[in-house]
Amino acid sequence: MRIAILTFDGFNELDSFIAAGILNRMRAKGWEARIAAPTFEVTSMNGVTIQRQEPLEFAVEADAVLIGSGIRTREVAADPVLLSRIKLDPTRQLIGAQCSGTLLLARLGLIGSLPACTDLTTKPWVVEAGVEVLDAPFVAHGNVATAGGCLASQYLAAWTIARLASVRDAEEAIHYVAPVGEKAAYVERAMAVVTPFVERSLAA
Repeated sequence: MRIAILTFDGFNELDSFIAAGILNRMRAKGWEARIAAPTFEVTSMNGVTIQRQEPLEFAVEADAVLIGSGIRTREVAADPVLLSRIKLDPTRQLIGAQCSGTLLLARLGLIGSLPACTDLTTKPWVVEAGVEVLDAPFVAHGNVATAGGCLASQYLAAWTIARLASVRDAEEAIHYVAPVGEKAAYVERAMAVVTPFVERSLAA
């Protein structure tokens, strides 16, 4: 499985790195989560500059695509040339977005009239784009999921693993990264959030 984590200038480190860290717990099973960006280097909202692992176009061939948030997402959403480089297909890919990444999904026409999750700062912009925003950390409609809040990246990662591998694999990945002494509670909470959406997709 190849996962693209779309990362733009001004990105939130928690979104991109937590998701990548959890998803790459599946490396032994042939998974690889890669940071994909429009430029060779991108700088985070806190001044951390990284080199991309893949160009933005890697998204078109990935099995799953996660879009993180950042302080410049509105600029990205208003750039038709940049948006045209993001080719996504929910009929064959899992697609997830976090916080202001939800705005990009809306601009790409991948949310439509479905309710979505985002962070409190981005909420007015997503509502302005015509999307109903839920007071919830995570929701999925078929192959498209959205999450709200920096630490909700664990839900996107767990959902992706549960969908493309198994619920047990997702539990093990969350268990590994959870704090010592709180692992069972973290696993229970994370899976309580995402498992209903995994079960719905399997039933469909």
